[in-house]
Amino acid sequence: MNDVFSHPWLGGLFQDAKAAAIWSPDRQVAHMLAFEAALTRAFGDVGTLPADVAKDVAETIADFSPNFAALRSGTARDGVVVPALVQQLRSAVGPHAKAVHTGATSQDVIDTALALTLRETNDHLKNSLETTLAALNDLTATFGANQMKGRTRMQVAIPIDVADRIVTWSAPLQRHIERLEAIRPRVEVLQLGGAVGNRAAFADNADAIVENVANRLNLLSTKSAWHSTRDAVADYANLLALITGSIGKMGQDICLMTQQGIDEIVISGGGGSSAMPHKQNPVLPELLATLARFNATQVAGMHHAMLHEQERSGAAWSLEWMILPQMAQATARSLSAATEICSRITRMGS
Repeated sequence: MNDVFSHPWLGGLFQDAKAAAIWSPDRQVAHMLAFEAALTRAFGDVGTLPADVAKDVAETIADFSPNFAALRSGTARDGVVVPALVQQLRSAVGPHAKAVHTGATSQDVIDTALALTLRETNDHLKNSLETTLAALNDLTATFGANQMKGRTRMQVAIPIDVADRIVTWSAPLQRHIERLEAIRPRVEVLQLGGAVGNRAAFADNADAIVENVANRLNLLSTKSAWHSTRDAVADYANLLALITGSIGKMGQDICLMTQQGIDEIVISGGGGSSAMPHKQNPVLPELLATLARFNATQVAGMHHAMLHEQERSGAAWSLEWMILPQMAQATARSLSAATEICSRITRMGS
């Protein structure tokens, strides 16, 4: 069964098309090829390869279309996709096979592809956060002065303005934009450490090669590899859960506001019922609550994935592959659904 983000019909509810494209297999391979091409070009720049050879090999890598069936069988054998990919690349460049992947390790390729993916994801999330925040501000401008019953512990308290309710949805989003900007320099980072993370295979050229590759990929560089230090990745997962949690609060509130007898909000285009035609279910607000709970449960898994033994891990590392892509897609969908809800609201308060 496909996951809900790519499922033939569940994807209609759960998928954010742009996030799905960012995390697609084709895009991941493109990032891996970009890393390999940049590394080969760096060899030419520091003089460990003739410049013309480095250029020709890098161009071959950049234009390469891998055999995905072979990548699949190779991953089943090796536990990672990179050995099979490198084998195909070396066959493609022929006599200059040693110009491909020299000094790097599989984790360098996959983690750098992750960093490139997170950079694209961050651009998308920032834009989505700003769009959702603007939509909420528009609601405040339209309905903010209307009155509604304030509720504490789900019991009627005293009257509030609609703006008082909306600000509890919008204020966290501004903070999340700031959090996202703050974390970008810690996750949009080149991974290049070689077999045990100490860059020994690059000898005296290590610093120059790392800086060269980082500049070519528009990523930051670090003095050491982050093969087994995953705190930044776990912190990023925390941020994703914070975003969906804040949006989920909005969804939960709206679900309650739509209840018959409360009727504090009207949303056009709601969900129908197969058994009760009179119903208009709050499908998208419910989705926001679901996605918030989904990401909250995944954070624990990302903290388990911090436990990398010694210099590199297979078990902890691959756990990230199962969790982080879905968390990112859930976050993107949460924001796009929230914006859509705002566009459908025709009344709030009275």
